[in-house]
Amino acid sequence: MSENKESQEDELLALASIYEEEEFHRAESTQGGEIQFCLELPPDFKVVVKGDKQIEHHVCFLPPLVLNFELPADYPDTSSPIFTLSSKWMTRAQMSALCRRLDELWEENQGCVILFTWIQFLKEEVLDFLGIQSPLVVIRGGNKAGGERRKTDPAATALTQHGSHSENTEEKERETKTDKSASHHLCWSSPPDPRTVLLMDPRADLLPQLLDFDEAQRQRVFDRQVFCCGICFGEKLGAGCLCFKECQHVYCKGCMTEYFQIQIRDGNVQCLICPEPKCTSIATPLQVKQLVDEELFARYDRLLLQSSLDLMADVVYCPRHSCGTAVMVEPDTTMGICSACQYAFCTLCKLGYHGLSGCKISPDELRTLRDEYLSASNDGKKFMEQRFGKRVIQKAVEESFSRDWLNENCKGCPRCGTNIQKEDGCNKMTCSSCKQYFCWLCLGQLSKGNPYSHFNNPNSLCYNQLFHGVDMDEEDAFWSDEED
Repeated sequence: MSENKESQEDELLALASIYEEEEFHRAESTQGGEIQFCLELPPDFKVVVKGDKQIEHHVCFLPPLVLNFELPADYPDTSSPIFTLSSKWMTRAQMSALCRRLDELWEENQGCVILFTWIQFLKEEVLDFLGIQSPLVVIRGGNKAGGERRKTDPAATALTQHGSHSENTEEKERETKTDKSASHHLCWSSPPDPRTVLLMDPRADLLPQLLDFDEAQRQRVFDRQVFCCGICFGEKLGAGCLCFKECQHVYCKGCMTEYFQIQIRDGNVQCLICPEPKCTSIATPLQVKQLVDEELFARYDRLLLQSSLDLMADVVYCPRHSCGTAVMVEPDTTMGICSACQYAFCTLCKLGYHGLSGCKISPDELRTLRDEYLSASNDGKKFMEQRFGKRVIQKAVEESFSRDWLNENCKGCPRCGTNIQKEDGCNKMTCSSCKQYFCWLCLGQLSKGNPYSHFNNPNSLCYNQLFHGVDMDEEDAFWSDEED
């Protein structure tokens, strides 16, 4: 008995010296403990989500297997350790096969300490033993109970998850399947081993938990590595560094904090990019939040939202100086309603909404706004788009150009004002809107009975212009009189 006790103590002390507290926890009241270990995944291991679309995720770590054990008094001479095996992502069938393999290893090494042999098998050989290969398939399809159902296939390693309403039935169906492509060690028709424990809530979504664990483990590995900052050239542990997600370039947090503070104070929230020359990777909001204080982050968050809104053509700002709230504008309308102060306004002239009536903004003002926008720098254009709204600027430019073209190429009907363009033919025009006859030269209304009599009158200016020519000063005076 004393030899067994000594062997047990030596084995437990060895485990405590090899593994960290997070991996190995020794029980206080019994000769036992808990070991957590992640499987060693091959490079480029993937998790595939199968549903409406197939999405692949690269992972380096899967949630650990958990081995809880207690050492009987006659271990290792006679009895095997009493244990349970737990996992978040394996099925009962897979864990039951592992339990049976642990029993086989004990039988092959009875009389010797076995925990190290078990751990080596569970860490290094499980994937081959179960036939697990990349990609690990997660089939996402809700069942009647609202949970996610995942199908077990040990060769293709599809994960299983079952709704609470049919857990026992589905468990039996899955575990009675035989897969000829699986390892010869597995017997999938055997009943589930009572020593297996499912740590996964059958109603929860497994994929986010897999990805969250992988991200946390990657960060843990990163924190322990040493990196050389490309700015100050100091060597720092990963815990004191920032790694840009897209490019994986690493800089120390001290340098990046100062860099972020300067850019945010200057309002350049879109410029929080990797300092590496020609690199365009952008820091995530979470990374910025970790490096700057609350006040500066609030400014960053506000400016980032505003810059995003400024790029949207359907966003304008409330024209009230005391408000200035961003307003979403429906397509093909010039009415904006502020959600904060309930002010209804015209997005073109920024005055109270006037329905179908024309804006009070004059053609000269539109032309000035257009010319100012077209001659402005990129920053100036962004400022004007922010001030007036991108859609308003676009309409102002289009309408101003349209008015200039109409003034140069068209004349208004003297009766209804409709713009008329003359392409060819004589100077007797017919309005396409009100059907009024009028003279193209003087815009005089013509009689419907004899419209050409106007052009045959020798005393009219139009007659002299057509057949004899007139002095330009007289013509200008004529048009001036008509406008008066």
